[in-house]
Amino acid sequence: MELLSQIQSLILTGRRRWIFVVVLVAVTHLICQSLMLPYGNVLLSLLHDGMVPVQGRDMLSSTQSHLDLMITNGSSILNGSESEVTILRMVGDADNEPREKDNTGEGNINSDIKESVNDTNDIDDNIVDHNFPLETDMDMEGIEVDFEDDVSASETMTKSRANLSLKQIAEPITFILEKGVQNLNTTLASDTLVTTGSALPSVVQFTQVNSLINMTFPSNSTTGVSILNHATPNISLSKGQLEEFPNDGDLILRSNNNLLNDSANTSSPVKKKMKCMTPPRSITSVSEMNRLLLRHRRSSRAMRPRWSSARDQEIVAAKSQIENAPIVRNNAELFSPLFRNISTFKRSYEIMERVLKVYVYKDGEKPIFHQPVLKGLYASEGWFMKLMEGNRQYSVKDPRKAHLFYMPFSSRILGSTLYVPNSHNRTRLRGYLKNYSEKLAEKYPFWNRTGGADHFLAACHDWAPYETRHHMEHCIKALCNTDVTEGFKIGRDVSLPETYVRSARNPERDLGGKPPSQRRILAFYAGNMHGYLRPVLLKHWKDKDPKMKIFGPMPPGVESKMNYIQHMKSSKYCLCPKGYEVNSPRVVEAFFYECVPVIISDNFVPPFFEVLNWDAFSIILPEKDIPNLKNILLSISQEKYLEMQLAVRKVQKHFLWHAKPAKYDLFHMTLHSIWHNRVFQFKQR
Repeated sequence: MELLSQIQSLILTGRRRWIFVVVLVAVTHLICQSLMLPYGNVLLSLLHDGMVPVQGRDMLSSTQSHLDLMITNGSSILNGSESEVTILRMVGDADNEPREKDNTGEGNINSDIKESVNDTNDIDDNIVDHNFPLETDMDMEGIEVDFEDDVSASETMTKSRANLSLKQIAEPITFILEKGVQNLNTTLASDTLVTTGSALPSVVQFTQVNSLINMTFPSNSTTGVSILNHATPNISLSKGQLEEFPNDGDLILRSNNNLLNDSANTSSPVKKKMKCMTPPRSITSVSEMNRLLLRHRRSSRAMRPRWSSARDQEIVAAKSQIENAPIVRNNAELFSPLFRNISTFKRSYEIMERVLKVYVYKDGEKPIFHQPVLKGLYASEGWFMKLMEGNRQYSVKDPRKAHLFYMPFSSRILGSTLYVPNSHNRTRLRGYLKNYSEKLAEKYPFWNRTGGADHFLAACHDWAPYETRHHMEHCIKALCNTDVTEGFKIGRDVSLPETYVRSARNPERDLGGKPPSQRRILAFYAGNMHGYLRPVLLKHWKDKDPKMKIFGPMPPGVESKMNYIQHMKSSKYCLCPKGYEVNSPRVVEAFFYECVPVIISDNFVPPFFEVLNWDAFSIILPEKDIPNLKNILLSISQEKYLEMQLAVRKVQKHFLWHAKPAKYDLFHMTLHSIWHNRVFQFKQR
């Protein structure tokens, strides 16, 4: 019996040891898997929602400082402090994508804003545009990138994620520093470091903005790293490609060296292009725009008011009076050829002066709200804000008496305040305005009554269409960026003239030009090579003909500025090719210097399109006609040119800002178009 008992005891002891060995082997196996991706699928299944903790350390020899990064699903730890979730992305050569701010243009945004708000000296020190004129600070389409093919990023992740190693998920990069400086090693795990094989920079600079950390390099660098917000949209760069998956925070970084293994490379990478660097896929001619205007007048898509208001009946009566306006044959204040229908315009303008009341919201905090910028490229939105908020004729304190409601924000200051440079992430800007409109809807009944159809805004920055999309979709938008194929609604929205104001105290400085007989230059253009079209213009006409003065960027300085102005004052035709976007300040500059504008920008809706007859004082050419530009201009008879040049001088007053608004000036023309479109878009309950 004792022998049997001993045997059973040995068996039980051996079983326990066997179980212990099995458990030890299993634990060891799992630990090994956690350190040897892509064979770590078992460990991945144990983590919530597929989260993989990754730890890295960067060492900068000059300071021996450390940057610890952990990427998780809902938060990240940077140097021990929690912040927003971050992602790692490649930044290509600075010359491979449009710049957010032209280094030879307006200069520092914030300093320009500060000068404008304080209404500083009347400026010959305000040489803010050395490559006249500046096209953009932060051009929207110069950054926004769409997939050329409609491929779901989440589907791409599902197919390749299981076979991705850690170094394929976040590629380590080794930077070799010159002059005996110690190597800068960026490692996100214990894997062997992988180099991109491209030229590497000698200087690395770390900057921190809020919870974002950016690593930037000299202009001759070919590789860079940025740690950015999780909400950053998909970006295509020539030196690397990034795919972001917002569902779980995973990302794949792929360079041109195809770091993905064979099993993850079964399909070619998604091809992406920047919109601003390619011609539009569809073109809407001016004649088609005219048809759209008539169609939208006949059948409005505006929402019917949820309940009636006494103001509604006044709008209905105004529409009837405009449609039955008495015929105007001669008018000392207005030049008839400028207008589609001078009789209806004059009647509509008179009713506006007598009837229109606008409530200006006091909500919103400075500097984004109630702080106009009065000079520079985006001055139009600032001048309108200043004059509308200070107006006593149209504004009312009681919103129940208002026909229209104005939301006074600056799209320019919105961008300079909330946009993180080089982040390519504008969601904060749109989210800010979304929250603002939602607060208006909660606080006041007026937004909900019409769905925002009787609310309007004036915004001149290129990003304004994106910032106001969806949540302000039914509002009347007075925009400078008026691409009819990118959401601009003819008949409801208003094309706001983009005016480059060099002096806030004297916006009419240098007004006028030489008489037609002294204009020896056939056509003139000078400016930056923004977008795809301007290089084409220079390719065909730069230094090709003495009568065609076509230049690239002009050198900085007062002398160059005056040379630019004198060229416009001495030219018969001033070319206005699109830049990154369809709009250009040269159109208004041409009127300013009494030069006939030649607009070369497909899908551009000209300012005050609903009331002005642009054929009378401008030439609008398709982009494809650039090679034949000189022949087209020479085919215009001298008699026709003189008629257009006279019309340019007459239309000039409609495109001028005044410290004290004048009848039919730019402030009143903008307000009238907003009023006019609301009258013809209104649906009676």
